[in-house]
Amino acid sequence: MSDANTYFVVKKKAVPEVLLKVVEAKRLLETRKVSTVQDAVEQVGISRSSFYKYQDDIMEFHDTAKGTTITLSVQMDDEPGRLSDVLRTVADYGANILTIHQSIPVNGSASLSLSVQLPQTGRDVSDMLESMGSIVGVHYVKVLAKE
Repeated sequence: MSDANTYFVVKKKAVPEVLLKVVEAKRLLETRKVSTVQDAVEQVGISRSSFYKYQDDIMEFHDTAKGTTITLSVQMDDEPGRLSDVLRTVADYGANILTIHQSIPVNGSASLSLSVQLPQTGRDVSDMLESMGSIVGVHYVKVLAKE
């Protein structure tokens, strides 16, 4: 695979401000809150050259994940009900569970691999991931793949 076609999923806090502003400018244009690229870049505070340089290289994750399948890795405590809490969160967001694989717990910690089909309702998948990550006993939630 060419380096130009390698993708990364990163948390918002790790994304440079200029790229976040490009995303905001694109959103302004898509929602027709502004009518020109010049208006959009002036509103968010970047140059037109920055916008054109990055416009095709950054998009919000939830925009591309609607109605698709994602595979997650979850590390959690081996406690009764912990898996149920994670699966309930998936169901609350209207996602369909395709596969589940939980490893045998080691030292009180279990690894979970979970493939889910996201609904096409437009709900933000990052909200689901944040909810899963905030469950007591869940150490992390990582996106391994997206199809």
